[in-house]
Amino acid sequence: MADFAHWLEFFVVVIILLGVDLLVFNKEAHEVTIKESLGWTAFWIIISLLFGGLVYYWYGYELSMQYYAAYFVEKSLSMDNLFVFLLIFSYFKVDPKYQHRVLFWGILGAIILRFIFIFLGITLINKFEWILYIFGAILIFSALKMLKNEDKEIHPDKNPVIKLFKKIFPVSNEYDGGKFFTRIGGKLMATPMFIVLIVIESSDVVFAIDSIPAIFGISHNVFVVFTSNIMAILGLRALYFALSAIMKYFRYLNYGLSAILTFVGVKMILATSDIYHFPINISLIVIFGILIISILLSIIIPEKKEEIKEITDEANN
Repeated sequence: MADFAHWLEFFVVVIILLGVDLLVFNKEAHEVTIKESLGWTAFWIIISLLFGGLVYYWYGYELSMQYYAAYFVEKSLSMDNLFVFLLIFSYFKVDPKYQHRVLFWGILGAIILRFIFIFLGITLINKFEWILYIFGAILIFSALKMLKNEDKEIHPDKNPVIKLFKKIFPVSNEYDGGKFFTRIGGKLMATPMFIVLIVIESSDVVFAIDSIPAIFGISHNVFVVFTSNIMAILGLRALYFALSAIMKYFRYLNYGLSAILTFVGVKMILATSDIYHFPINISLIVIFGILIISILLSIIIPEKKEEIKEITDEANN
């Protein structure tokens, strides 16, 4: 009963916070300033850390440390996703004052999708423990792919979800403010803004293939896995506006994220094989340490002239 009460309390708090975000502070469409985004980022981080204290009160030290480790992994992986959001908004030429609204509904969709993925993953792990080897291999493969630092590209014309949607529902060629649907000649049509939302949602499915197995490498407790995941992505919108202008300067972040994925993947395989189980406090130190080092290296090590010229050219364009 207690567990059900904790689930209920978590969902009530999330709904209230999202409601206040949308209906009070962002009731009117506007371009989010860096100051505003930093304030909201700090707010969501504080709420997330305080919730970890509740996990400690409810379930004890071990699960609270698992929550914090899972939260930092998801938060760090989410930072790489911000660049994809930037590309999506740039590709579709979305007015900055409507970007927050799209991300808000995108987050709601992500919560539902991840709820399904996490419970499906937990069910599979409970029935087929060997699937953890597959999850570990996925993480290591993703780490190697990330290490190549390949340019991310957006190809909406190749997105199967968009292709299917356009076959069953008409789409207008023009935006109608921040609306997802509009009427043209009395006919209900989706706007390009709704297509942007579809692209963001489908992108989150790809993100989840990396992040959710990574969380399973830290904890198999469904409450810890889900709440840490959701608390991390709730602050993703604010973090996007705070970091979108400076993400390109964190050029060693990909290497750090690759190292984190590799560590969690190897940790998962070793634990499943009963070779070695990393203590959760050591895992937390390693994950947080890698993230901090990759960011510090980006700041300390000077950029090459070619990189500076490329950034300058992009700014001028």
